[in-house]
Amino acid sequence: MSNDSLLPYYAKGTIVKGFGRGSKALGIPTANFPEDVVAQLPEGFNTGIYYGWAALEGEIYKMVMSIGWNPFYQNEKKSMEVHILHKFSNDLHGRELKIVITGFIRPETSFDSVEALIAAINNDIKIADQRLEDPKMNELKSTLLTDC
Repeated sequence: MSNDSLLPYYAKGTIVKGFGRGSKALGIPTANFPEDVVAQLPEGFNTGIYYGWAALEGEIYKMVMSIGWNPFYQNEKKSMEVHILHKFSNDLHGRELKIVITGFIRPETSFDSVEALIAAINNDIKIADQRLEDPKMNELKSTLLTDC
């Protein structure tokens, strides 16, 4: 099933502490939205891996994100975890993050190992980076600071 009719989808919220796995276990840091932002997702919004743009302190970056239960870790709470395609030298907790989801990469799935999960995430990052070069995707970039 596709969320095409729900995209682009805008969200914003204060970055909260996540499960602590992104940076530590996987080497892929994430900025996590609080539960109230996750609860605002439209009914029927599919879980999976998405891409789009993230605005943080007036700068816009490419992003890839996971929406769902993270089956590899068997989460009990649905989450929205954003990986910004930029290296930050400081902690982002407590800062306001705005995103626009512009496209879907794949459904969420479980993996046989942490290595397989990391390989899939790195592939998702490559896909997001490439797809966001599309001129249509760049048009949505400029809406992020005004429409969210």
